[in-house]
This record gives sequence, structure tokens and C-alpha cells, in this order.
Amino acid sequence: MSKEKPVIYQMLPRLFANCNEHCIPNGTIEQNGSGKMNDITTKVLRSIKDLGITHVWYTGIIEHSNQTDYSRYGISRDNPHVVKGKAGSPYAIKDYYDVDPDIAVDVNNRIGEFEALLMRTHDTGMGVIIDFVPNHVSRQYVSDAKPAEVVDFGVGDDKNRFFERNNNFYYIPHQLFAPSIDLGDGDDAYVEFPAKASGNDCFTAFPSQFDWYETVKLNYGIDYGDGSHHFYPIPRTWFQMLDILRYWASKGVDGFRCDMAHMVPIEFWQWAITNVKERYPHVIFIAEIYDVSLYRDFIKYGGFDYLYDKVNLYDTLRGIQCSNISAAQITNCWQTVDGISDNMLNFLENHDEQRFGSKYYAGDPSLVIPSMIVSAMMGRGPFMIYAGQELGEQALDAEGFSGYDGRTKIFDYWSIPTVRRWLNGGKCNNDRLTGQERWLRDKYRTILRLCNSEKAISSGRFFDLMYVNYDNPTLNPHRQYAFLRSCDDETLLIAVNFGSSPCNLKINIPQHAFEVLSMPQGDCVAKELLSKDMMRKSMSSDKPFETEIGPYDAVIWKIKHKNILPDDKKRGDDRRNNIKKQ
Repeated sequence: MSKEKPVIYQMLPRLFANCNEHCIPNGTIEQNGSGKMNDITTKVLRSIKDLGITHVWYTGIIEHSNQTDYSRYGISRDNPHVVKGKAGSPYAIKDYYDVDPDIAVDVNNRIGEFEALLMRTHDTGMGVIIDFVPNHVSRQYVSDAKPAEVVDFGVGDDKNRFFERNNNFYYIPHQLFAPSIDLGDGDDAYVEFPAKASGNDCFTAFPSQFDWYETVKLNYGIDYGDGSHHFYPIPRTWFQMLDILRYWASKGVDGFRCDMAHMVPIEFWQWAITNVKERYPHVIFIAEIYDVSLYRDFIKYGGFDYLYDKVNLYDTLRGIQCSNISAAQITNCWQTVDGISDNMLNFLENHDEQRFGSKYYAGDPSLVIPSMIVSAMMGRGPFMIYAGQELGEQALDAEGFSGYDGRTKIFDYWSIPTVRRWLNGGKCNNDRLTGQERWLRDKYRTILRLCNSEKAISSGRFFDLMYVNYDNPTLNPHRQYAFLRSCDDETLLIAVNFGSSPCNLKINIPQHAFEVLSMPQGDCVAKELLSKDMMRKSMSSDKPFETEIGPYDAVIWKIKHKNILPDDKKRGDDRRNNIKKQ
């Protein structure tokens, strides 16, 4: 595994680039516009890279169902009754071999525009990640761009059986698809007979409005009627999905974020990832997964490089911020993934989650620093931000399909207000940003760049300091958290404060930490990497490390081992160093 710590920027091109400033809820593409791949210029990409980003995850690249008529380009028109929102869900894939026409300037050259974006991203030194949605496809899947030898999903299925090993879909025989939504009347109606199972394992002809009714579950050889597995001979769906992965990898894609990976059998992942990496060994696989009990199997047997750590660290940090959960619970988070922490992808926002600054979460984006430091710096695995997070986007809009819910929704033709103002007609500057937005972007830039510039973070070891500080009268374990990261000849002491009041901490460092991390003991000159302050500090098991932390803030003290002076070598320190004493 690379020593570089991946820092990922999730971007939905349809929402990202310059489009109308006054969007209409539930508006069409003609009314609200759509961001284009061509708008993501080299200048835009360089500015993103300058934040400390190593990879861009372009969400919604592959063609999905929507309510816009592209039939003049040879693209079949979708029935609007089984499309969520005017723009549709990027996770209701309509053609696995094509690019979303919404994000192309020249629809006929949409593949070419994606390849150009891929090249621009690589030229700026960043990798490209796209979605792979293996569990389901659009209810209206039809590929007009597939290679000649490829057969569409569903062609040749035995529709009279609920399950058949080589069927692509699960059928509810002799029943008409009848969800609890309006399917239209007359020529406008959506008719499906027999009904197919919906993507969220809804094996009925009658999904509700809360089910994934716009998608169809793919069959990987599991009979959900009796639970039996039929993986040998290898089912047809496996080969079709492997071909899709190789198709995009051959274009130069560097990784796949695999949607709802735990809903697909691990045996498929083991087979498919191995086969892809035989030809494209550099390609990384990221699993969206929500079951901690499956983490180790999906890494060891499934072959995934990274897993979402949503239900472990993300949920804990959110609880600390919103629900008065104790910061001491962070210790349990790293213990839960001990031994596989390098494979954990951490985040505070993505397209499924509410914005940190929204009223449903923190309510103030400036409070993010302690959560950000813990999520980004506890481990060597990737850290991800969602476009606009670095500007404090609060998702104050009600875009249409889902209303005002604290999320930047993916189903509508819209744009992100903070990002739009930062783009500023392609200038990518601070001219239209507020003072807080400028301050926050600079904080994100500082923190994200430290993830790779500091080898103790990207490659170093982790040591939790809380077990020797629970009875420390200066440290409240419910609001403060402290840990070490160390590599070779330098150590970082990192402490965060989730509280609304400043604190003056005297952090105990146990003898065991010095032994495990091979750190000398004594006084030293330390540099605080966020403020750039330099002070004399004690790194000793006999004398606490003293530091002040502001409300909702953090410190990262860097200590180079060569600067730690043992007790018998302290003479003349004050004369040799014109350093501010604490």
C-alpha cells in the first residue's frame, strides 16, 4: 500500500460547475441548467489540489435515468414516474457504458469530454475515482453505447421464475409492478410485467414510496427464497459486471467507489477485484459498507482497499457534536478497527449525509476543527470531503424532490451556493466568499495538506493517551481527546477540544509510549502546526505536556526527537534558544 495518505474530494459535476444562481425547485435542466465536465478546468482542478487533495471522486459520471428528453441523440427517454427528481438518481444506472448527457456540452461527444476531464485531472497530479453501482440498475436500463458483443441486463431472463442462476433480475411472476406511487395513465403510464424486485432487497411487486422503486435488484446467484448460493458455474451477472469494471479501468480510471457493496456477495468481490487488478494493479476499490462485523472479511477475503467507516467513527463524532456523547468513545472506535485502520476511509460529509454546518448537525461550520482533526489524523487511511464542505456549505436550499433536509441532494438540477460563489465564473478565488468561508477554506487547506506533508500522519504509528488521563483534573475526557502519531525521528502530540470553553491541559504521557514509539525523554522545542507557534515543552513520563486549546479547536505539536534534550544536557538552553516559554 502506498505511503501517501489519500485525500479525496467528492464532486458531483452536475452540481459543481457554474450554472444558474436562482434555481427553481423541481426545475428542469432548461430552467436551472447543469454543471458540465468542461467547466471543471485545469484552474479549478489546481485549486482543488492545492487544498491537499490526491483524488477526485466524480459522482454521477455514468449515465443514469432522468426526466430530460435526449431521444434526439439516440438515448431512450425515461418514463418520469419511475425517476426520482427531475435529474434522477446517479445510482439508478441506465447505461453502464455511457456518460450522463446532462454533464456534456456536446452530448454526442460525452465520452470524449469525460476522457478529457480524466486527462486534465491526471495532469494536475490527482487520481480519478468513479462510482460502481453493482447491486442494482435503473428500472429502465438499456444500453445504447455498449460494445457489440455485450448483451443488456435482462435479455434472455426466464421471467416465469423468481430466481434462476443466470437471470440478471429477480422476478415476481404473474404480478404487475404496483408501487405506492403514481405510475400514470394511458400512453404515459409505466407498465412492468412481471414485476422485478427493487434494489433495496424489496422482493415484492408493491414497493412503497420509501423503497428504491426506481431501481431493480441484480442477481449474483443468491436465491433469496431459500437463502441458497449458486456461484458455480459462475453466474452471468458476474461476467457482465467484470466487463464493466475493465471498461472504465481501461480508460484510465484509478478507482471505484462501490455503492452498497455489502449487498453484493463477498465471493463476487473476491473474484472480480482479483481479475481487475491482474490487468490494472493500481486501481483501488472503496466499499460503501454499513456493517462493522463485515469489515475484516471485506478486506481480507473481498479484496477491498478501503471501507467507509460510517457506523463507527462517523457516527461517534456526530454523536459527540450533536448528542453529548462522550469523546472518550473515540477510543472504542480505533479499537474496533485495530489492525485494519489503514483500510478505513473517514469522512464528515458525503452526498448521503447532512452537511456538518446544517441545523440538523452542528449548526455552525466553524465548529468542525476537532472532528476534522480526529477523522483525518487518527489513521493512515484515506480522508474524504464533499464539495463545499471546505467552504462551510450548510445546505439551506430546498431543491425540490426531497425539500429542506440539511443535505445537498442529488436528484435535482441545482448548484451549490458556496461552490458557485467560489468558482466565480471560473476565477476560483475568494472575491465572493464571506470572511468565515475564507477562514474555513484556509483551515481545511492547512489540515488536509498536513495529512501528506507530515510523515507521522501519512505513515506513522498511533498511540492513544486517554487511558492515563481519565483521572487527570485538567482534562475532561468527555470533551477533550489526545493522541500521538509518531514516525522515525519525530512525533506529533495531537489534542482536540469539543467543548465550548477553552482549556489548559496538562497531558500525561506514559512510559510505555516512549518505549513503543522509541521516543527520547526531556525538554524540547516544539512547533504547533496550526498556529506556527514554537515553545519549550516537556516530553517526559514524569512531567505532563502542557498546552492550551481554544473552544472547538485543536493543537498539533510537532517534536523532532533530535531536539529533545535529556536532563543532563539542558544546560544553556535558554541562551541557545530565543524561544517563547509557556
